[in-house]
Amino acid sequence: MNASELRDKTPDQLRTQLVDLKKEAFNLRFQQATGQLENTARMRQVKRDVARVKTILNQKAADAATAEE
Repeated sequence: MNASELRDKTPDQLRTQLVDLKKEAFNLRFQQATGQLENTARMRQVKRDVARVKTILNQKAADAATAEE
């Protein structure tokens, strides 16, 4: 997932994607705890994707606040 792909999405789409990523992160943590996790690198990738989505959401919020002034 690229930041440029995320910038093309609306804030509602980003929030939906954030919820999905958090659910996936929860499931991955659960799999790791039970010893069923096969792709350990996916946990790191999901964490970074969550951070990317949050960053883009914050940027869009700041831009909207600046545009209102």
